[in-house]
Amino acid sequence: MPKKSNKRISVVVVTFRVGNYLKRCLSSIQEHSYPGLEIIVIDNSLKQDSGETITRRYDGVQCYHGQPGLSYCEGLNIGIKIARGEFILCLNDDVILAQSFFVNALKGFAMDSRIGMVSGKILRFDKDTIDSAGLFLTPWRTAQERGYGLKDRGQFEKEGYVYGISGAVAFYRKKMLDEIKQGLEYFDRDYHYFYEDLDMAWRSQKRGWKGYYIPSAIAYHVRGASLRSVDGRDKPYARRYLKSDSLHVDLIKNRYLTIIKNESIVDFLWHFPFILFYDFIQWGYIVLCKPQLVWVFLKNWSYVQAAFKKRKKIIKNT
Repeated sequence: MPKKSNKRISVVVVTFRVGNYLKRCLSSIQEHSYPGLEIIVIDNSLKQDSGETITRRYDGVQCYHGQPGLSYCEGLNIGIKIARGEFILCLNDDVILAQSFFVNALKGFAMDSRIGMVSGKILRFDKDTIDSAGLFLTPWRTAQERGYGLKDRGQFEKEGYVYGISGAVAFYRKKMLDEIKQGLEYFDRDYHYFYEDLDMAWRSQKRGWKGYYIPSAIAYHVRGASLRSVDGRDKPYARRYLKSDSLHVDLIKNRYLTIIKNESIVDFLWHFPFILFYDFIQWGYIVLCKPQLVWVFLKNWSYVQAAFKKRKKIIKNT
């Protein structure tokens, strides 16, 4: 019989640069007096000695250096495999947790044994703008953050069920993650940026798990900080990414991956008019403004075949 976990909560932080954002993130975690907190950092930065810097500065933090080119989802998979907690918080390195985050968030899991995802109220750093109050699936099959960009006027103070949770501050029940993982993957490694949180929510919902929103569990998020330097300016590689085809390819590709893997035929037919309308506008823009993307998709069509293979496995395990 496997040894029972002696770590109730594990926090997994994937970082691509060791800077002030990560320092503030780790400090906010360690300020919590929650007992038995396990903190795991997957360091994908290019600095070879960055892991030593982290472990030297932060007592009790486990740091693992990733391989070059490791994606965010692959980093999370490594961290989750290492984690020993009953609950896993997957955290962006540009997030700061408010006091009592863990105590309040755990109340969500206590509501129902089938609640596998808990979202707190995520605010921007101005503490006045909502970043996310949970995730929902639109009729045209995109991910939408509740309250995104709105002023926080108390309109999301009621706790309750949500479809999914933002990937920036994603709190999961480990039992759920183990149940829905595909092979050795918790998160799909084919996702680079975007939609990995919706994919996780969709797969979880298909297995009978639920998401829950607790407004008293507050976190602050500098959205897009992974593409910026500490002074707020875009990093050189970020400017290239934002202006390149890669961002658009990731957005479009990952949406299709998520639909192919998870959508039932009945639901697809029901929502087809919405999907068609959305895609008509999207591909109209691409043909007129970025026609080179058409060739990129045709050249990389293998991801569609891979998605259908994964779909078979998901259906088999549902």
